[in-house]
Order: sequence, then structure tokens, then C-alpha cells
Amino acid sequence: QVQLVESGGGLVQAGGSLRLSCAASTSIFRINAMGWYRQAPGKQRELVAAITSAGSTNYADSVKGRFTISRDNAKNTVSLQMNSLKPEDTAVYYCNADMTIFPLHDADYWGPGTQVTVSS
Repeated sequence: QVQLVESGGGLVQAGGSLRLSCAASTSIFRINAMGWYRQAPGKQRELVAAITSAGSTNYADSVKGRFTISRDNAKNTVSLQMNSLKPEDTAVYYCNADMTIFPLHDADYWGPGTQVTVSS
């Protein structure tokens, strides 16, 4: 069964950087559109950044200029580079991917989440 695996979360001081990565646990045909979401305690899950199959990106206003989403089509991975982190970036970060899997069909998956904590 295909699963999304996230990595790269952790604890960092304000102003620091972290890089999150997301990959499928088994062989897939390709990742189509993909997004990173986050959910802070007591708040709704929100979209942080997204990237289409063509490489077009969009970002939440709160992270523009600080976060960069990218993809490696050869490895079927998607990453989120987070710079100039702020305490308000503290949340569980989830990757969500629309993938083409075997036998060929499209399916939508969520990762289990990775904790990002930014200390002041």
C-alpha cells in the first residue's frame, strides 16, 4: 500500500532553517500536484505551499519569501525549504499529494505529519 513519508521536522530557534521532504513509500508512476499543509494547536489546517505537475507554485502570504517548495521528478520527492523561521510557524506539517500509482490511476494521499517547533 502506498504511503507518504515525511522527514526533516524538528526543533529550531527563531531565524533558523529546516527542510522538509516528502516521498512515496513504494514505487509510483509520478507525483502530480503536491502541497504542504500545517496545523497548529487549536487552529484549522492551512495550506502553506503547493506545486503543480508543471512546477507552478503558490504560497500562503505568511510564508512568502521565506519558504520554497520544490520537486525532484526523477526521485518523486517534494521538499519544503523553510528559512527565517518564526515561532508562529510552529505546527504539525503534512504533505498531501495527488499521485499516479500502479496499476495506473490517480489517488490522493496524506502523510502522517511531522512536528516543526520554532523557539523564540
